Amino acid sequence: MLEALDEFSRRPARSLTSLPRCQVTAERMGSWSKDSRQSRTSGGDMAERAAADRHVPVMLDRCVGLLVAGAESIRAQGSIPVVIDATLGMGGHSEALLRSSDDLQVIGLDRDPQALEMAGERLISFGSRFRGVRTVYDRVDEVAEEHLQPGQQLAGVLFDLGVSSLQLDEAERGFAYSYDAPLDMRMDSSEDSPDESVAELLARVDEQELRGIIREYGEDRSAGRIARAVVARQRVTPFTTTQDLAQVIDQAVPAVAKRTGGHPAKRTFQALRIAVNRELEVLSEALPHALDALDLGGRAVVLSYHSLEDRITKRAFAARTTSSAPAGLPVELEEHKPTYRAVTRGAEGPEEQEIAANPRAASAKCRSVEKIRTAMRSER
Repeated sequence: MLEALDEFSRRPARSLTSLPRCQVTAERMGSWSKDSRQSRTSGGDMAERAAADRHVPVMLDRCVGLLVAGAESIRAQGSIPVVIDATLGMGGHSEALLRSSDDLQVIGLDRDPQALEMAGERLISFGSRFRGVRTVYDRVDEVAEEHLQPGQQLAGVLFDLGVSSLQLDEAERGFAYSYDAPLDMRMDSSEDSPDESVAELLARVDEQELRGIIREYGEDRSAGRIARAVVARQRVTPFTTTQDLAQVIDQAVPAVAKRTGGHPAKRTFQALRIAVNRELEVLSEALPHALDALDLGGRAVVLSYHSLEDRITKRAFAARTTSSAPAGLPVELEEHKPTYRAVTRGAEGPEEQEIAANPRAASAKCRSVEKIRTAMRSER
């Protein structure tokens, strides 16, 4: 990572204890959601729509099929299969998993309390087979250790990365440059959130650090021009809204660069969102933890939406699916054998019909691995 990002990336990750969380059954979450909705103003009409009407899960059949196969392996060992939906969101994948069999259980993780509320209402009919935990998904191994009960084994972990439909559609969350909204972009925007907003980030970074963030996380060739323009404007009048920032970015990007790649602010908004939510750092920590936590026959499934996420996933999976035997060793010792096998052939994408019905699925890539033996050494 660039030197300009060193200080930013060393910020400590949050733990289960430092992030106030809500570990509750679906029944209680449904009640919580109902009470919360009753207290909202008329301006929150969009937030009150049913989760199922607002979110179309990406590559649903493929993801569920991969995870159900892991559940069957656990069931064959005489245990009850549990899947952790590490990015619960609106609960679409979780609902399909719970409908796939009568015994499979799901633990849903999300740092966004509003997502937990809405998913809890959606999944209330499954009773105690669904449990919700408010936390960041790099604590997936701790959640498994704390919440798996005797007779249960971890059959799968699902990561559906990136920003959710809930966050994109809520204009006031500040994720979209197409709406004029407060410059926030935090996945957890609650009052007790320890994260800084994008407005707060822009108020403290210098040009060099901002250029590094945009170049590293947005892969934007105009990072230098954008950073220079944003910092210059920030010194005069601090940014407070998305449209304000998008306009400055648009003016900074040369005309030739606007001919392809969509809106000029697209990559910068992605970069800032990744930065304030520590998305790549959290993912890099979460994948090894998830692979350590899975039981024999269990599967990890990752849906990524840009090359940075997919690169981290590919690297984490490769570390477990290849032999660690030194070159030239005549016999592969047991401790050098891979502990996982690849289930997907590289990164799979959605079918054309799905992209036509749900354009947000277009950039999705799915990778999956299955645990085939227990490690005889530390692989972290």
